[in-house]
Amino acid sequence: MTRERIVVAMSGGVDSSVAAALLMEQGYEVVGVMLRLWAEVRPGLPSLNRCCSDEAVEDARRVASVLGIPFYLLNVERPFKENVVDRFIAGYASGVTPNPCLYCNRYIRFGRLLNYALGIGATALATGHYARVREAPDGTYQLLRAVDRSKDQSYVLYMVGQRELSHLRFPIGHLTKQEVREKARELGLPVAGKSESQEICFVVDGDYRRFLTDWAPEAVRPGPIVDREGNVLGQHKGLPFYTIGQRRGLGIAAREPLYVLELDVDRNAVVVGTKEELGRDRLTAARVNWIAGHPPEGEITVTAKIRYKGQEVAATVRPLPDDRVDVRFERPLRDITPGQAVVFYQGDVCLGGGIIEPFDRPLPDVL
Repeated sequence: MTRERIVVAMSGGVDSSVAAALLMEQGYEVVGVMLRLWAEVRPGLPSLNRCCSDEAVEDARRVASVLGIPFYLLNVERPFKENVVDRFIAGYASGVTPNPCLYCNRYIRFGRLLNYALGIGATALATGHYARVREAPDGTYQLLRAVDRSKDQSYVLYMVGQRELSHLRFPIGHLTKQEVREKARELGLPVAGKSESQEICFVVDGDYRRFLTDWAPEAVRPGPIVDREGNVLGQHKGLPFYTIGQRRGLGIAAREPLYVLELDVDRNAVVVGTKEELGRDRLTAARVNWIAGHPPEGEITVTAKIRYKGQEVAATVRPLPDDRVDVRFERPLRDITPGQAVVFYQGDVCLGGGIIEPFDRPLPDVL
């Protein structure tokens, strides 16, 4: 009897390693695949992406050997550069703060890699994300939060649709991080105690400001720091170095703390103001994906997150034409940041999300 084949996206970390092990225990034919991603070349520094460094590749190979599964490297350097890195650069150059993980998931992991998996005869792609998939009574698929709320990653998965969810597996979504590590130790996996990396994977030294200066020098232009009335309070070093809500590093002497309120691309100005001026209770988002495959028929009540580790806030969402939404929060939020994602939930179900638009103009086409 032929076993069902599942490709596991391996990173050399404990989560994807345990995901592969659990599928093996369930009787699947498991194939491990790691993505070879683009990374810049810097004199005196390794030119490998953190997600596929020599160490990470070796760790994944060792895990595959312990489990007795085949392991392959899939080169996606060019599409990663075009769809993730170039969008990251263009986003900052246009005055927004993009999240590259969102584009990697949309175009690379659940685009290129999923298609690769299906192309070699697998029925599904599994990852080490902390999330769950459930088939609803009507036959549609739902994306659910992980059981371990502290590790839940559904926020960065909001872009998946029905086609993707029908072929996705999240084997560790019902476990806590501690349980995952305990399972790895029980199986003798060599990565049981491996720490996690939080840096932008393609920036070799972890300094995104230096990276943008090298790769988008035209976007890093000094300019004025102004208040709402247009009074010049100081000089900034380049719009990409600032984000909404930022307080430190402004270099302004004032009677009370000042925060970044807005990045004005037309004037190449950083607009600052007091804490009271910072909060907003409304945003619009574009490129909205509804996981069910269609928007709600009218306004709905949700809880929403505007950052991966941000707190959820009650909100109402009103669908707009052209895959946009209007979102109103029950209270003002201080860190609504254009370029980041706003993601919607009802209970454990992730409904979808979109990219927060600038307050005074449409979202750049490149995003």
